[in-house]
Amino acid sequence: MSLPINEIEKMIKESIPDAKIEIKDLMGDNNHYSAKIKSKLFNNLSKIEQHKLVYKSLKGKMGNELHALSITTEEE
Repeated sequence: MSLPINEIEKMIKESIPDAKIEIKDLMGDNNHYSAKIKSKLFNNLSKIEQHKLVYKSLKGKMGNELHALSITTEEE
C-alpha cells in the first residue's frame, strides 16, 4: 500500500496550515518521497523539533503506508 502525494500534502496542511510544501516522488513508485516544507511554525525550533512536527502530522503513516520520506524544513 502506498500514500499519494496529495494525501501527504493534505495531512501536513491539517497540522501546519501555513506550510508551503514541495513533494517529489523519488523512485516513481508512490512510496519514496522527498519533501521540502516551509512554515512560520518552524521559527525558533530545532531541526529535530521541526521534523517531529512533520512526522506527527503524518499520523503514524510513516513506515506503514508511507515507506520513505526525506524531509527538509525551513523557517519562514
